[in-house]
Amino acid sequence: MNKTRLSRYAIFLMLFASLVFLVSVVGHSALRPGPVPSAVLVPSEIIAYHGSMPEIETGPVPDQGAGIKEDIASKYAVRYQNWKREFLSTEAGRTQWDLYQNNPHFTLTISVSRENAEGATTGKYKWNDAGQLVAATITLGSRLDEGYPNPIYFPVMNSLGPGDSTARVDGTTLAATKIAHEFGHVNRTAKADPQLYQLQSQLIPQYNTIFLTNGRNPSDPKLLDLAQQIGGTPVEIWEDREYWGEANAMVYLRDRVTEDNLRCLLFSRIRHSVDLYAKSYERRFLDIVQANPTSKMCGWQ
Repeated sequence: MNKTRLSRYAIFLMLFASLVFLVSVVGHSALRPGPVPSAVLVPSEIIAYHGSMPEIETGPVPDQGAGIKEDIASKYAVRYQNWKREFLSTEAGRTQWDLYQNNPHFTLTISVSRENAEGATTGKYKWNDAGQLVAATITLGSRLDEGYPNPIYFPVMNSLGPGDSTARVDGTTLAATKIAHEFGHVNRTAKADPQLYQLQSQLIPQYNTIFLTNGRNPSDPKLLDLAQQIGGTPVEIWEDREYWGEANAMVYLRDRVTEDNLRCLLFSRIRHSVDLYAKSYERRFLDIVQANPTSKMCGWQ
């Protein structure tokens, strides 16, 4: 872990040490069926946006039907339809929506909640016995068209905030960008190793507990062993997930914002945040810019 990540991680853990809990962990060769704790410690910037961490379930999965199920209370229906229409105004949005709508082996539930009003979260992941992701739930905040997440883990959504230009992106586009971020989580989780994903959710709390009690020493052999089992430190795992969500949000914005000046303004802001906080993930965003060779690079080389 580099010094920047370690510093952010240590500060967060000190602030939230009272929330740490001990969990029973099975060996890495087998996973115990049943709900997996979602209240794992993650960077505070991620908690601030998502509100809660993804919930996953293992074991038998009942048939839930297929396609996209929109569980939207009537009081949120109009605003939700506006957000959805904006998301579907792009090729990226339509393609991803159709992918899940027409998948006979997957159920994507979308709901709106007044809790975590300006954020969103994706969870309730379910896999079948063959290791295929068969269900997920996206929960959108009731004021999704307000609020700009922190640039550390959300460089794309943050780029839409007020800045040094009179050009503004309206709240409906902000909400659609947040929807794209959540679709990015579903897209990536569907490709992930389910055993590894579930193991990470089980062992991250153990990693955090040891880190808090060993003098915050990431070189502790126990932590090195856990990191090897789960594919990285907790910060590395969570930031990797968030930057996949942000990459998908950037794909949406690339399709949605076609006016060169505004597009370059937004992409320059994204580049600035990536340079500061996510340099090792730059390629993930650069590939999106380069996917359309006829467009301006907007400062990305």
